[in-house]
Amino acid sequence: MASLWRGTIKPKANFDAEKDAAALKDAIEGLGTNEKVLIEILTQRSNDQRQLICKAYEKATGRKDLKGDTGGNFEKLLLALITPPAAYDCHEVTRAMKGAGTQDCILVEIFASRSKQQIKALKDVYLKGKEASSILVYGEFCCLQGERDGSDSVDVGKAKEDAETLYKAGEKKWGTDESKFIEILCKRSIPQLRQILIEYKNISGKTLQQSIEGEMSGELEELLVAVVKCAKSLPAYFAERLHESMKGGGTDESTLTRIMVSRSEIDLLDIRAEFKKLYQHSLRSDIESDMSGEYGDCLKAICGGDD
Repeated sequence: MASLWRGTIKPKANFDAEKDAAALKDAIEGLGTNEKVLIEILTQRSNDQRQLICKAYEKATGRKDLKGDTGGNFEKLLLALITPPAAYDCHEVTRAMKGAGTQDCILVEIFASRSKQQIKALKDVYLKGKEASSILVYGEFCCLQGERDGSDSVDVGKAKEDAETLYKAGEKKWGTDESKFIEILCKRSIPQLRQILIEYKNISGKTLQQSIEGEMSGELEELLVAVVKCAKSLPAYFAERLHESMKGGGTDESTLTRIMVSRSEIDLLDIRAEFKKLYQHSLRSDIESDMSGEYGDCLKAICGGDD
């Protein structure tokens, strides 16, 4: 049977947390940090294994961090690698809502793309440290509090009903009943949503994404378009986000770091394939031409092959 693992990082066989922790300690405490050792170990172990390394490291050194002499984007990338996935999502959501103005694109990406279980895990981490607050009631994002149906079955009749409801709530109506869009797009299972997209095109003659873009604006439009894109293809959605993070002048390193780390054990192989299909060159080649130094080397190690 073919492997279903679609990440670029797999658990290491014959794993020894104490040995890895000792190697990291030597790499950090020696004369100047040996970044190659940090990259080699932290990009070739699963997140679960990295958590065991962190415990062994703390036991050996009395310190929780692996910062050493690193800094900047490279340090942020290493810290992302040693953070449990739900805690990292929580960190990014909290960061997006700090200070003046909210970084909606981060919230849209995380809440639109995460599964019901991932959103629940994120909320659990958040609520351990703080009282319930704007993470749970932030504008239109409240619709994505892990209420999506997790079923794999498809009900074509129900999909036609939902598509008709969306058509009547948008294209066929003066003004838009946004609540119908939120209810359906944020609660139906992914397989069911894909069928709704087909039925909607049959009824309307337009794609649902086109209708949303024509009927709505602002945060809600951005969120629901992302939900539709994620329903159609998560790998294609993330390939587009990665491309946007590196195109033009300047690079959005925080987005690049977040996606590469958070998808490295889920579907980064599929994201690489979609990236090549969409942009006619490999993800690794874009990283290579856009990033340099240890940060670039670490990203390339996470990315893996050049397709």
